[in-house]
Amino acid sequence: MSTEIELKLQLSPKAATRLAKHPLLANIPAQNQHLLNTYFDTPGLELHQRRVAVRFRKKGWQWLCTVKSAEPASGGLAMRSEWETQATPGTFDFSHVDNDDFRRFLEARIDQLEPVFTTDFKRQIWHVPFGESQIELAIDRGHIESRGLRLPICEIELELLSGKVDDLFWLTRQLQGDHHLHPAIASKAERGYNLFLDTPLAPFKARPAAIDADMSPVGAFRAIALNCLEHFQRNEQGLLSCSDPEFVHQARVALRRLRSAIKLFAPILPADFVAAYGQTWQTLASALGEARNWDVFLSETLPPFQAAFPSDKDGKRLQKIAQRKAKNARKSVTALLAVDEYPRLLLEFTAAVYTLGETLPLPLEEFARQQLARHARKARQFAKNHADLSSAERHKMRIAFKKLRYTLEFLAPLAPPAKLRPYLAALARLQDELGQINDCVTAESMVTKAIGNSSNHAIQAWISGRHALLIERLDGALQTWLAQRLPR
Repeated sequence: MSTEIELKLQLSPKAATRLAKHPLLANIPAQNQHLLNTYFDTPGLELHQRRVAVRFRKKGWQWLCTVKSAEPASGGLAMRSEWETQATPGTFDFSHVDNDDFRRFLEARIDQLEPVFTTDFKRQIWHVPFGESQIELAIDRGHIESRGLRLPICEIELELLSGKVDDLFWLTRQLQGDHHLHPAIASKAERGYNLFLDTPLAPFKARPAAIDADMSPVGAFRAIALNCLEHFQRNEQGLLSCSDPEFVHQARVALRRLRSAIKLFAPILPADFVAAYGQTWQTLASALGEARNWDVFLSETLPPFQAAFPSDKDGKRLQKIAQRKAKNARKSVTALLAVDEYPRLLLEFTAAVYTLGETLPLPLEEFARQQLARHARKARQFAKNHADLSSAERHKMRIAFKKLRYTLEFLAPLAPPAKLRPYLAALARLQDELGQINDCVTAESMVTKAIGNSSNHAIQAWISGRHALLIERLDGALQTWLAQRLPR
């Protein structure tokens, strides 16, 4: 078995032609290949569900059988386990897979394997000596085909053949300086399955990061930060091409989680990393926050008021204003994603996370206990005094509970599941209540800016009344949470 460390970037066909003439490649002979790949799976797509790819590849006159795992990618970088051997087309032999359980899983399904999709592309390859490393740079141009449908392929792959991951990123920086290269998150296999299944573009929700007690705190941060980055990148296409507000919501949550992770792990991270990336995402996060606020106003705040007061002129006027504001806010988000600095930020952040060095020799479980206790203690102080809190202090309480929830979710694999579930359920209910209160405060500000502040506006009185009602019922959610014991 080998471990494949590969960086994938998308580019336009015109950029691909220019890239082939880059000065870094000038004195290196290029190899040209035509690669035809057929991917196989069972009728129930069991391999896909296990995030495994099995393919036959025709490479010149040679046929290869390849098995790949498909760990999630972030910032365009993927690290996959790979087994490859010469083969006869259509004859499956997995004896070269040295993971016994995995091999038995594949062998038990040999009779069920059938073609699912093909990838057909021409590849130009350069073996680039860079720094202390040997890197394979490949430009792929062609298509993916399944059930008569096609998707174009135009991308570059940089694979670390030997040396240091740092050099892989440094070479990419050199190329990015002259060309618009965008870190890609979906492999050819993933796109092939999406084509086969006719998978619609859908908002992507966060999934648990793979951490365990044997990791160092820095190792856990690396897994969590890249998980957050994947969460954001998976919603990127929806931000650019779809009007569904859930893409904005999920992208905003992803950046909130990422920024929370940096703050949570700041005590064990290098100071220069925290200084460089603690606020880097702020501009994009603010734009997403503005878009989300107008989406919430249109979909959650305004409809019940309009249902109660269907003839109110302010309701109709505000709907038009909010629709215009939401549209403009969405344009601001897409404009930020279109600037050259955005793909460079993805790459720079991914590089910085992958190359983080260890700092304090602190066990992860001890670090987790310290951080959970600190966040829980701060949240409890707010909760016990909630009746006397001002609006600004209640906002700080909401942020404290949000940080506590993110901390628990990040470190969930270290906590006993039986204790974690009820605690998280109580915390989720409380955070939902606090979120609705915050939505009212935000809506009051938005309405005032849109139509002015006057006692004649029914919607302002309605929002104010709802705000007061939500604060009254907050005590129940707080008491339920206070009765829980911190899972550890």
